[in-house]
Amino acid sequence: MILQSIGSFAQAALLFTSLASAELPNTFSNPILPGFHPDPSCIHVPEDETVYCASSSFNVFPGIPIHASKDLAAWKLVGNVLNRPAQLPDLAISNGSTSGIWAPALRKYKDTFYLVTTLVHDKRAPDDPTRWDNVIFETKDLWNESAWSDAVHFDFVGYDTSPSWDEEGNSYIVGSHAYHVQPGIHLARVDLHTGHVQENWTNLWNGTGGLAPEGPHLYEKDGYHYLMIAEGGTGLEHMETIARSRNLYGPYEPNPANPILTNANTSSYFQTVGHADLFQDDRGDWWGVALSTRSGPEYVTYPMGRETVLTNVTWPNGSWPIFNDPIEGTMQGWTLPQASGVLPGNGNLVSEGDDDLQFERGSRLPPHFVHWRPPIAESYSTSPEGHPNSLRLRPSSLNLTGLDGNAGGPGGQTLVTRRQVDTLFTYHVELDYRPETIEEEAGVTLFLTQNHHARLGIAMLPVGNTTTLAPHCRFQAISYLPVPESFITPVPSAWHDKPLTLEIKAINVTHYTFSAGPADKSAPLEVLVYVPGSIVSWGFTGTLLGVYATSNGGNGSTPAYISHWNYRGEGQVRDNPQPISS
Repeated sequence: MILQSIGSFAQAALLFTSLASAELPNTFSNPILPGFHPDPSCIHVPEDETVYCASSSFNVFPGIPIHASKDLAAWKLVGNVLNRPAQLPDLAISNGSTSGIWAPALRKYKDTFYLVTTLVHDKRAPDDPTRWDNVIFETKDLWNESAWSDAVHFDFVGYDTSPSWDEEGNSYIVGSHAYHVQPGIHLARVDLHTGHVQENWTNLWNGTGGLAPEGPHLYEKDGYHYLMIAEGGTGLEHMETIARSRNLYGPYEPNPANPILTNANTSSYFQTVGHADLFQDDRGDWWGVALSTRSGPEYVTYPMGRETVLTNVTWPNGSWPIFNDPIEGTMQGWTLPQASGVLPGNGNLVSEGDDDLQFERGSRLPPHFVHWRPPIAESYSTSPEGHPNSLRLRPSSLNLTGLDGNAGGPGGQTLVTRRQVDTLFTYHVELDYRPETIEEEAGVTLFLTQNHHARLGIAMLPVGNTTTLAPHCRFQAISYLPVPESFITPVPSAWHDKPLTLEIKAINVTHYTFSAGPADKSAPLEVLVYVPGSIVSWGFTGTLLGVYATSNGGNGSTPAYISHWNYRGEGQVRDNPQPISS
């Protein structure tokens, strides 16, 4: 306890000194990558004065998005490392809401970018080596997503793997050994081109005693090897700790001031801070990124899941890195970089902000659109004959729940979405749909996972107890938490054979509305149901918004046509919201 107190006092003094001597202190906002962008790994590339960040994607495809920024404030999506199903075919058979791509680590060595990550099959036993499929992707051209290699596999019973190099050019991987089996951070020399593990894995450090030592990154500075890890699990006790050694293989001495970053036991709206990475900008200033959820300490409603946040870091020569914390929505620290020029490939980038799309003939789906597991390509077509400026959806037999709420299945799921990146937003589409067969359905969804989502569709169903079929509005929700009651109501006859507008809107920090009405505005949209955000506040991912089509296991094959896809952000909440008056 004495060492902890002394370390904390020294840390505070150094931070005060560094901030006082910094260039004009600057205010910047969090999160820098809002929405479903957890486990950030960032590098600065001096040649183009750009910072690149990778984040986890779990079951979505395309996966492992790469974002770029010159100034750490405006970020653009470069593309996705995992952009071809053949790169990693087993993603198609991932089983479980927390399966898929965990914690990518992005690094550059000489003229090559490397992305090391783990495909996790979370329904398999922790001591089953097939649960942990550790892989390496590489490219010399980060701006051409098709240039990323197929996955190269290497043997490691664990996850959160990250590469590094020594002065002789030998490559190493450090990872978190499966904590159910033998918790701790392990290192081995690995050929990144072949995946050959060239020596036995060596245990470097087991952390400070917190749950699940994971997310390791190695840094070499001032004659030390620094090993920074996350501990405490990815919930409210999440924290970042660090140790160092003169020798790569240890022994590693922990920082007396650990944890070096955490929002645990604070009242901040930003919670679960951890899984961090460090980089320098062009001026030599240090920065840290981490994941966080905007939930407040109540940790009940956080539909956007784990997001990427930024803070400045002081790292005196020969000493420990000192994070400016706690993480808040508004931070004061270093002046943000003022790098000159535009991002390479600037004309082809998207910001993941607002959408207003028409699906022109010959166009591809934007790079920020994602599916749940690799899609069946034939299920999607832009501007098909007779339906210009629309997206055709061919129905899957499976609905959004899938086989059992966890697994995929034959034919996949016809679902295309984008991330929610604003606390408040309005999302709507026009649906031109003429279902013919019982149980055919198409609509919009607020989707976290197969077992945490809400959906509003137009479904062909019997009228009452008769055999007559007619289109109905059908709402269903599924979650481990209480959900609004499902309902079915006939589509008003005045709306028949007309395109309809379906809308999802975040009306405050806790609730969404689902609405429907004729697209020609001959009648106003009707709010059909209020949905609590708590039902999509769970696990490792974040909320997606999109459209689906399904036969619900029947024989239907009628396509649905989507047009006027529109997402409009209407506000970010960055501090604890005021209680809603009753």
